[in-house]
Amino acid sequence: MSTTYLPDPVIVGPAIQKSARFISWLFHPLMVGLYMASYLIYLDPDFFTGIGNGARNQILIIYVINSVFFPILAVLLCRGLGFIQSIYLRTQKERIILYAITMIFFFWTFYVFKNKQDTPAIMAQMSLGIFISVIFAFIANIFLKISMHTTAAGGLVGLFTVLLYTTTASVNIPLVTGIFLAGLISSARLLASDHQVREIIWGLAAGFIAQAVAAWFFN
Repeated sequence: MSTTYLPDPVIVGPAIQKSARFISWLFHPLMVGLYMASYLIYLDPDFFTGIGNGARNQILIIYVINSVFFPILAVLLCRGLGFIQSIYLRTQKERIILYAITMIFFFWTFYVFKNKQDTPAIMAQMSLGIFISVIFAFIANIFLKISMHTTAAGGLVGLFTVLLYTTTASVNIPLVTGIFLAGLISSARLLASDHQVREIIWGLAAGFIAQAVAAWFFN
């Protein structure tokens, strides 16, 4: 009778665990969206040509209020009211309510940017991609606990990939950086959470495809 030997589990030291948790906080899904918006507003030389810093700051503030502040507030309120047991949303059941709530905020961000005069269309396009990615994650959550972190990371790579075809500016370095960060975030989530590899991969795919769908819608 043959015996199947399973490999020993990988033991990770406390320093690596702390680093993985720090990376998870630094690249929280809401923060990744903020980084994407900040890049488009301040670093991409193509879309905001001729728009002053005051108008740029206003656009960023709109994004922060609708897509960062309100989602965080929703999580804290749900925790305070007992709808969720932890702000870390460790179970699929806890994520259902938050997905539904944040979908409203992300759609509102898209709607505001789409209808706000003198706002480059790329902001509405990016926001639509984020909204679609939340829809994908909400549906996937029925079957598995898809990684929200890697969904955001996939969206980051997806955005820069889309920019390859929609901007005259060089995005080679941002794209390579985005791919590196996606790998870093994926590794951190495998080390600092109970996610399975398939949940990490599905997250990356969902975020990437969502930005591609948004670009198709606008172009």
